[in-house]
Formats: sequence, structure tokens, C-alpha cells
Amino acid sequence: MQLLTLARDLKRRKARERRAQFVAEGVRTVEELLRSTVVVRGVLRTGAFAENPRGATLLDDLARRDIECLEVDEKDFLSAADTEHPQGILAIADVPDHSLAALTLNEAARILVLDAIQDPGNAGTLVRTAAALGVSAVVALPGTADLWNAKAVRSGVGAHFRVPAMHASPDELALFLESQRVALWGADADGENVDAAKPPHRLALAVGNEGAGLSTEIRARAEKIVGLPMGAAVESLNVSVAAGIMLWALRT
Repeated sequence: MQLLTLARDLKRRKARERRAQFVAEGVRTVEELLRSTVVVRGVLRTGAFAENPRGATLLDDLARRDIECLEVDEKDFLSAADTEHPQGILAIADVPDHSLAALTLNEAARILVLDAIQDPGNAGTLVRTAAALGVSAVVALPGTADLWNAKAVRSGVGAHFRVPAMHASPDELALFLESQRVALWGADADGENVDAAKPPHRLALAVGNEGAGLSTEIRARAEKIVGLPMGAAVESLNVSVAAGIMLWALRT
């Protein structure tokens, strides 16, 4: 039952950080995980999971890869799962070893910076949005939910396995941006109309906390603050929606 104990432990952020491992839960997420180069350490599944064709196909794939797959009863699976109504499968994998120091940028590049995004669902959707729009990396600053939280990974729908996603301090980010000649812009409702802004070849866009917006530190470090023009009847947009529109407007 070592896999079960490990999966339970990985529900805690400190355990994920210490072990550099995470849990990917649900059929689609595990399928995307197996399509990636991320190292999978083992899988937990319920007996009922094998009863549907998609589940059986996934289990065959795991067997061909010689990945340990432990069948547990519903009660034990629920103790390890993050969702209220799980799909009967979760995988334990190694967190990809991404860092700013190892990041290589093209001449034209975009980086998405998450500045104290507290909701793991929003954080995961932002990683997915970044991957969809060709962003080079996602950098989460202090105060942001763990990018490898099970809900964040599930919300990313495989994007975590395709785009470098990492945590860093504001100082680490600033040193990297300076060394790589990347401008930092912030997103705020009161900023300059993003349609009128001319972005540089290399740009990092910071999006702020769902309620408080950008932190004082990131706002002070940003070279420009840009925003979306909106109708008077709408005060704000979900941070993931706003980020997607702005990344599209600022695309390379």
C-alpha cells in the first residue's frame, strides 16, 4: 500500500515540495500525462474503473509501459483523491525540473507571471491558457496556489506537461528578466488600453490576485500597466479570461 500512502501524503503542499512529486487525477489528465515525457511513478485505480472501454484502454497502456497500477477499494481511493466524485484513477509523477536558470527564450517570447493567484483552479486554467497561446513559461510568485496542486493540474488538462511552469521569488524573476532583456508589464483594469500598446519582442505579463489585483512590488517593477476596455455594466473579468484576451492581444 505504499502508493496509497504516498498519494495521501501528496495532498499536502509541503509533501509535494519535499518529494518533488504530484498527483494527476482523472481519465483525461492521466491520458495527457502518459503522452508527455513526465516520469510516472505509479497509479491508483478502483475496480470499477476497468469496466468502461476508455478505462480498460488506459489500463492496457499502463501495463505496456510497465507502470505499477494498484487497485484499491472505493473508500481508500476517496482518501487519496482530491475530487468529491473522482473518476477512479490517479497517477503519481515527478514534478518536471523547470527553473528560470534553465529557461531558453526565442528572440520573441512571452512569459505569464502569476502574482498571488490564490485559487488553484484559476492557476491551472492560466497554465492551460498560456500553453494554448504559445507562452514560453509560467512563473508563479509567492502567494500563488501551488501549480502542482491536484486541482491546478486537473484544471490545466495536460498543459502542465507541455509548458514550463515554475515557482520563483520576485527577485529571481527580476534578475532573469533583466539578464534576458524581457520587459515586465502588469495587467490591471485601470491600465492603458492593451489594444493601443506596442509590446516589445520579449515580454512578461503579470496578472494579479483575484480580489486585490497586482501586488505593490510587481506594480512598482512593471514598465507599463495595461488593461482591457470593458462596458460600464461589467466591473471585472475572471483572471483567466482576462489573461487569455490580453495574451492574444500581445501575441508575438
